[in-house]
Amino acid sequence: MTGQGGSGDFWTGLRQFTPLAVSIFGYGLAFGVLARQAGLSVPEIALMSALVFAGSSQFVAIGMIGAGASAGQIILATLLLNLRHLLMGASLAPYLAGVPLCKLAGLAHFIVDEAYALSIDRFRKYGGSAGYLLGAGMGAFVAWLSSTVVSGTVGNLLGDPYALGLDFAFVACFIGLLVPQLNGVEAWISFLVAAVVSLAAGRVLPGKWYIVVAAVAAAAAGTVVESCAAGNRVHRPGHGPGDVPHQG
Repeated sequence: MTGQGGSGDFWTGLRQFTPLAVSIFGYGLAFGVLARQAGLSVPEIALMSALVFAGSSQFVAIGMIGAGASAGQIILATLLLNLRHLLMGASLAPYLAGVPLCKLAGLAHFIVDEAYALSIDRFRKYGGSAGYLLGAGMGAFVAWLSSTVVSGTVGNLLGDPYALGLDFAFVACFIGLLVPQLNGVEAWISFLVAAVVSLAAGRVLPGKWYIVVAAVAAAAAGTVVESCAAGNRVHRPGHGPGDVPHQG
């Protein structure tokens, strides 16, 4: 079931994203302070948050800026970190099949981790809606942009963001998103595979490659388990070719 959705879906997505926006706002405060410490001006912070709009990548970027990395190194590092968006887009595609390409291109900018997690859960239950995804993504965008600009402006009043625990807001947000998703064998296996592979790969792979490897491994594991489960349902007694009674 797919669809573009209307204004009602947009406002529903925006409203349901509000609790997550609070967490993003706290995480954004930490970024604004660190960005100022790395030498970025408030307009540069605002421009980066609006155009890049990727929290983890922006944290990596400002760390590399502070370390004196070249533009090419920063672009490559953030590209690798954001390769997970290919998997997110692929999983959303069946639910947005009826949406024109030009609208999908604009919608893609608002597909961040939190908006994706909230939307894909709803899509699996009620069908796809571009309006809902846009509403959730807009909630994330406003929270992120406003918080980074505010903290960039008055960051000296906040002190050390890590001492305030603002960095944990990101982790807390994803714990809240993850737990409701662990409601089946496939989800648990994917979760465990992602955890084990990311911990192992993080020790041997450079940069953020462990994120990509863990995401692909978890997706593959979930697909295999789901395919096996579907095969077992097909071949249950009463469903196989040999179980069909002869007529006549």
